[in-house]
Amino acid sequence: MTHGSARFKGKISLITGGSSGMGLATARRLLAEGAQVVITGISQDELDAATKELNGGDRVLALLNDVASLPDLDTLTGTIRDRYGRLDVVFANAGVASFGPQAEVTEAEFDRVIGINFKGVFFTIQKMVPLMSEGTAIVINASWTVHRGLTAASLYSASKAAIHNLTRTLAAELGPRGIRINSVSPGYITTPMFHAAIPPEEHAGIVAGVVTGRLGTADDVAKAVAFLASEEASYINGQDLLIDGGMVTAIPSRD
Repeated sequence: MTHGSARFKGKISLITGGSSGMGLATARRLLAEGAQVVITGISQDELDAATKELNGGDRVLALLNDVASLPDLDTLTGTIRDRYGRLDVVFANAGVASFGPQAEVTEAEFDRVIGINFKGVFFTIQKMVPLMSEGTAIVINASWTVHRGLTAASLYSASKAAIHNLTRTLAAELGPRGIRINSVSPGYITTPMFHAAIPPEEHAGIVAGVVTGRLGTADDVAKAVAFLASEEASYINGQDLLIDGGMVTAIPSRD
């Protein structure tokens, strides 16, 4: 399906962490395919910039929201219910990175990462499911690190492993209600978070381990999310889709 099609015409979509990176790219794609888009974030400046970039008029609603705060999620739920009455697509995307030796992880950092990456996803879905009905879809942003160990990523990887399992268990629970749930596991994607975590001198070494021979883009992920959220994926449920250029499952030729 080409970008700019109407497969989401009239659909109401929520993208948490939608003011930058993969969330913003997904908002852009769903908007172009006809959706009403609700994006959330924790920075008003970033939300304002994202709204301006999306240029979707009244088809874009940008809301300050901290997914780690249940009162914030209750407010978000109420706003969506009052304005639209339902939800058709949820991309539970909001997350944070955390890298360092396990011996240096503090309780505060543990609580921060788990609070956003796991608690935030869990309760986002819990709060939004009552607004969803048969034929709707949820996509969770997981990580390639759930498939392969990465040094200095114990906390981050564990938080993503939790939501990877959540995908499967909630698929079983929500399937009888006609709500599908899948996850995407991006590899190295060139987002602001990637550039903040990995210095430029390390990029070539990363690319050398990717059989496709390049870093991923936010739109690579957005296209996959849109597919999983669409009717084209109506018989795909409880699955994880790696978007990593083959990094996890294939070894590049050294020729």
